[in-house]
Amino acid sequence: MNNYGVIGYPLAHSFSPEYFKQKFLKENIAATYAAFPIEDLNQIRSLVNEKNLSGFNVTIPYKEKIISLLDSLSDEAKEIGAVNCVKVENEKLTGFNTDAYGFQIVLNEVMKSKHENGLVLGLGGAARAVKYVLKKSGINFTSVVRDKSKGDLLWNELTEKIISENPLIINCTPLGMFPNEKSFPPIPYSAITEKHLLFDLVYNPAETLFMKNGKEKEATVSNGLRMFELQADKSWEIWNK
Repeated sequence: MNNYGVIGYPLAHSFSPEYFKQKFLKENIAATYAAFPIEDLNQIRSLVNEKNLSGFNVTIPYKEKIISLLDSLSDEAKEIGAVNCVKVENEKLTGFNTDAYGFQIVLNEVMKSKHENGLVLGLGGAARAVKYVLKKSGINFTSVVRDKSKGDLLWNELTEKIISENPLIINCTPLGMFPNEKSFPPIPYSAITEKHLLFDLVYNPAETLFMKNGKEKEATVSNGLRMFELQADKSWEIWNK
């Protein structure tokens, strides 16, 4: 029996264990998948050995930090600079990025031709994957951050004009994620219209305040659940190559 899991801290928000549990039951797969909330990423090698892991997913806040602890990276993960999937083989850890794969598919499904300019809210591994896909898709984007040295705009620099000029807005922050459902990205929602697409990478809860605020302005909204499912299935494919 092969063992898999997800590492991060904390992990109360993660659907991964339940998703893979149902997948294994449905497809009659003899495998386990568990959540491993670790505060010290240097524990990863001992965790892999102790739990006899064949692979694992990586979530907040370790998608970038884990890279230095891996033996190798896929070309895509290297270019993105973030890893959310690790394959264990012959005691070697190889990092992959399946977030980009999932986001690309969902973006193609929900995006309209008018969404040629966008705002990427936040930093981190998920934001890196999103930016990678937007660049590949030829979509202009501006990153919104708390530290100007790490992006284009500060949150307090967002204006109604900027919002109106960027009909695609992607939340890559954990704002609104369980158990902090009452939080949301501080943007000028007054400028949101039916022409906007608000994409939230958060999938727990299913409808965040970011999405709800967009719906009230008749914008198209989408959460990160389908992206999560696609990246999870892609991880499974990588582990079983």
